[in-house]
Amino acid sequence: MDNPLRIPSLQALQTLVHVAESNSFTAAASRLYLTQSAVSRQIQQLEEHYAVALFERTSRRVSLTEQGRDVYGVALELLRALGGLQQRLAPAPLEQPFRIRIFVSLAVRWLLPRLSGFYAANPGLCLSIETVGGETVDTGGDCDAYVLYLRDGLDERALTPLFDEYLIPVCAPQLSDGLPPPRSLEQLAEHALIHGSTSRHEWTVWLQAQTDQTPHNYQHLMFNLDDLALDAAARGLGVAMTDRVLAQDAISRGSLIVPFGQPLKTGGVYALWLRDSGAAHPACNAVLDWFQTQSAAVGERGMRA
Repeated sequence: MDNPLRIPSLQALQTLVHVAESNSFTAAASRLYLTQSAVSRQIQQLEEHYAVALFERTSRRVSLTEQGRDVYGVALELLRALGGLQQRLAPAPLEQPFRIRIFVSLAVRWLLPRLSGFYAANPGLCLSIETVGGETVDTGGDCDAYVLYLRDGLDERALTPLFDEYLIPVCAPQLSDGLPPPRSLEQLAEHALIHGSTSRHEWTVWLQAQTDQTPHNYQHLMFNLDDLALDAAARGLGVAMTDRVLAQDAISRGSLIVPFGQPLKTGGVYALWLRDSGAAHPACNAVLDWFQTQSAAVGERGMRA
């Protein structure tokens, strides 16, 4: 071919098929685990690509235009051909792992201790866990789902909320400097503040929320992972500030305690976000159901705390 084709987004073509077959943007969004605005944007991109209207829109339903039916026919044929190719070349559906990208600290402290329960409930399924350090989870790549931290709360994406962020101070029952755990902000100044990120964000937010704003000269111990900060706290090196979900198992075992203060709800939230590949994966419903069950368990434990 002398002139390369300008090929529209395959994801948008898949969305068009779902809208056409359901005659509804809302129903298509639900099937694809997208927001209605995301579906509308994808259809708009296709209409801009072909420079024609693909749907006639009324208050009750949408239907394909004549040009829309042409695009639908080609899109359906293309998707069926790709589906057939996938079946011929790829492993059997249940042999394909469901790939999840997640913060390493959240994987170690929250997900890993609970995975045996997932496999007990879903013996035919396989998860592939990819961990990342730092303060953000990159949503690029080819994972099926991503566990995200959203500092400002949920956004317009179709997200499955897991749990809200509650910050708490934690330390060992006996600190290595020979001093007892602090019982007030004044006593806190005698110990190192342990950070799980170089931004010091968690301690800054929690201290700003306290009624006593007396300035103190703190010693700081910096790490780039919550998991390392919690391990340092359990070794008695100081007091760490962390999300209570990350510390909950260590608190239950007694290796960490909350020396004083109340949990601070920051407005941040952890949530599961699916890519199209995740929504189409045969394990999708089982994975979503399990994560929602774990989310509900977090909420119940938080109410008892």
